[in-house]
Amino acid sequence: MHIDQLEKRWAGIALGIAGFFVAVILGSALFHGIHAPSNVETIDSAKLHLSEEFAEDKLGASTNPDGSVTVRMVAGRYGFYPKTLTLPAETKLTFRWVSLDVIHGVHIPMTNMSTMIVPGYVAQVQTELHHAGDYPLLCNEYCGMGHAHMWSNIKVVSKAQWEALNKQRGANHG
Repeated sequence: MHIDQLEKRWAGIALGIAGFFVAVILGSALFHGIHAPSNVETIDSAKLHLSEEFAEDKLGASTNPDGSVTVRMVAGRYGFYPKTLTLPAETKLTFRWVSLDVIHGVHIPMTNMSTMIVPGYVAQVQTELHHAGDYPLLCNEYCGMGHAHMWSNIKVVSKAQWEALNKQRGANHG
């Protein structure tokens, strides 16, 4: 079988372009710290309200001994719960999500935080929010008739403001 030199050249160019695109995607993922979720943890979606970790009074942000923050949220029935959160800037955040009903997608625009929330599994994502301000939390996976109203709000404050809020909460609960 004879392949013309011009065809070989164009085949080489096409393979080179495809290789370039793959290299750009991989390089971008490595540079921005993007990776596939590797946390596989199951949970009974029907009994979330009875679970220790995702009971209603345990939802929201909690500071860990190392200074990082764990955020526990529930997606379901056309809402993210809790509806509003206050989080510190420049702090390692670990989001832990569960779904009450169907598959949801969660996305914080202008950040690297985006994941799928599958019923029966705990979705875990780590990120850092660098700038203070308000961030919308949106569902990016169609989940039913109320999908357009499925959102939440995250207010990012400086570390000093975060510490002051925590001291104030401690005084109110103590």
